[in-house]
Amino acid sequence: MVDFEELKNKAQDLAAQHSDTIKQGITKAGDFVGDKVGHDKVNPVEDKLHDLVDKVAGRDDQPPAPPVTPTPPPTPPV
Repeated sequence: MVDFEELKNKAQDLAAQHSDTIKQGITKAGDFVGDKVGHDKVNPVEDKLHDLVDKVAGRDDQPPAPPVTPTPPPTPPV
């Protein structure tokens, strides 16, 4: 039988060990999607996912990271 408590603990340990890497991946994916649909729609989702990573890693008592200001895509030449 599967020990779900053990799986949960392993997932929490991995999230705690690699939370910075996970958050970097979320930010990169958010930047990519934000360029397509608009950062105003994506940034709140990124923030919630970063909070979720902190919660899973057992760091939900930390203050939230400062928001990342996206750089606008370059204007195509005319």
